[in-house]
Amino acid sequence: MTEEYEPDSGQKQGDRRRKGPKKATARYLENAALYHLDRYATSRAHLARLLMMRVERSARAHGTDREEGAKHIDAILDKLTRNGLLDDRNYAETRARSLHRRGTSARGIRADLAAKGVAANHIDAAFSGLRDDTADPEVAAAIVYARKRRLGPYRNEEQRAEKRDRDMAALGRKGFSYELVRRIIDAENLEVVENLKAQSGN
Repeated sequence: MTEEYEPDSGQKQGDRRRKGPKKATARYLENAALYHLDRYATSRAHLARLLMMRVERSARAHGTDREEGAKHIDAILDKLTRNGLLDDRNYAETRARSLHRRGTSARGIRADLAAKGVAANHIDAAFSGLRDDTADPEVAAAIVYARKRRLGPYRNEEQRAEKRDRDMAALGRKGFSYELVRRIIDAENLEVVENLKAQSGN
């Protein structure tokens, strides 16, 4: 995620471009962190990367010491964590639920959270939360994705045989197992899929 806000500046964006990036002082970095958190849920590692990008731009434009900038960032992130504004466990649980509702597989959710720098124990806790909500989150997510993309039994009956291999590949690419993909794509009708959904507890 990239956003172009420059804290403590009332100037227009065009003026900021001409004058270059702001100097990455501790106050500036904290303002940038708070601005981002006010608009986006994020992990500690991802926010650290965004702030370090600002330090890097400041280093090139103003000679800012990168190590000093990194220390400022660590202190800011520690403060935000203590104040409850930055919580990787809560972020992982919220993000996992959001992705699951969109039909993302367990493999896809894990990859997304890992890319955001979320620790493995928080990812595991997020999956425990999903299992508390749904008996079989993977089945539920696969059905959501198949319905959204109109795959398998969600297609017109006359197209199903012709599109079967394509539908299998589309669902498989999302990280679902071959056995689950086959069960959904080859389901006789929507009633069978609804039974699978009911069994998943969703």
